Amino acid sequence: MERLLLTLLVFALFALGVYGMWRGWRRQARAQSVRIPPFPQRPADPGEPELEAAGLYAATTNAGHWQQRVVTRGAGLRGRATLRLYPGGVEVDRAGAPGFWIPRESITDVTTAKGMAGKVMGTASLLVFTWRVGDVELDTGFRGDDLGVYPQWINKVKGGAQV
Repeated sequence: MERLLLTLLVFALFALGVYGMWRGWRRQARAQSVRIPPFPQRPADPGEPELEAAGLYAATTNAGHWQQRVVTRGAGLRGRATLRLYPGGVEVDRAGAPGFWIPRESITDVTTAKGMAGKVMGTASLLVFTWRVGDVELDTGFRGDDLGVYPQWINKVKGGAQV
């Protein structure tokens, strides 16, 4: 009987912890939805993609603060994605989550990084786009399956954006 009570207590503490994390995530999403405008949607006809890369969408964070994950509007969910560069911007097409569009004129920088929002690698294996939506500057990280295409992405994006 004593073991059963101890097991129930541990389970209750675990459930309370999960509930607290869920509440915190929702509270953060509500607060961010006021500060961060909705992400742009992909235009109906963006043209032909100049570059395409498959990989992992790591996160979107507040620019310069690699641990401050943006969780509003589904942006906090890490998962498989395809990145496409069009003449007008970059499409982040996420599997099982809402994708979004980064207009080329809103991109302020593109670089590589070692980590973002809990995803840390030993090398600079994240492609990071710094961009503006409204008055807010964000960093969006993507880890491509082929890291060798990063210089091509950086050159193409910086060549067409006001960086």
